[in-house]
Amino acid sequence: MTDTIAVHPDSGRGKALLVLLFGACVIGVGPILVRLSEVGPVTAGFWRLTFALPLLALLTRQAESRISGFAPIALLAGLAFALDLGFWHYGIAYTSVAKATVLSNLTPVVVTAVAWVVLKQKPRPLFLLAVALAVAGAWIMAMARDAGFAGKSPVLGDMLSTATAFWYALYFLAVSAARRTMGATRLMFWSTLTGAPVLLVAALGLHEQLTPVTLGGWGACLGLGLMHVAGQGSIAWALGRLPAATASVTVLVQPVVAALLGWSIFGEVFGPMQALGGAVALCGVVLAQWSAHPKA
Repeated sequence: MTDTIAVHPDSGRGKALLVLLFGACVIGVGPILVRLSEVGPVTAGFWRLTFALPLLALLTRQAESRISGFAPIALLAGLAFALDLGFWHYGIAYTSVAKATVLSNLTPVVVTAVAWVVLKQKPRPLFLLAVALAVAGAWIMAMARDAGFAGKSPVLGDMLSTATAFWYALYFLAVSAARRTMGATRLMFWSTLTGAPVLLVAALGLHEQLTPVTLGGWGACLGLGLMHVAGQGSIAWALGRLPAATASVTVLVQPVVAALLGWSIFGEVFGPMQALGGAVALCGVVLAQWSAHPKA
């Protein structure tokens, strides 16, 4: 895979980075909406994709005049994203919002390893140091003793959240590859259309609560759909202009946003060690961006 930074001006790279950061911050709201949705964890993912589909179809038609043919790579992205949502949402149900989001965002390790071994994208030593720093910060946050809510089954929740990182890495790589030949909105539409029925079948098989019982629950489900379009759409657009490894480190700002919201809304106390971990992770993000900047 060719490093896309080399063929774009610095201003374009800066814009892509800002869009990526915006998308990561928006996605950070996701765990809060899942908790408020009043449905099963996998069902929340189904409603997220279902409510997003009409808007994605409209955006795709505006961007390309019509919704053109399906691409196999979009199928892979959709399946990976469905698995990502299923594992992550159950992680949110069993452990704290901060831990579930941090552990699911250990994606840079997987993305960097695959890009290096399979795609022959050898990272710079400084970039590897940045990844290590970002992951170390995430690990500090995850391992810090919970000062408040720990979850129904923290160990199980942590395991599910960690497994999410592998599915998210596969989604990142699939989207990064697909963006070479597909527009962001068309890719989002087909991957979302693929993932929704997968999540519905899984929710039925797990005998989950399928519909919210209050208007607030329906509002949370609708919010998940809008968040999906704005957040994942921004990330998909930026992945067409940034290397997958660099982008996967940048979205580590997501768990910081989620942890702050979990503290303010659910009283999940953001302790000193978790704050330290968030700061270390952000330092890794900044260093990754600096180290990935092309030499003159």
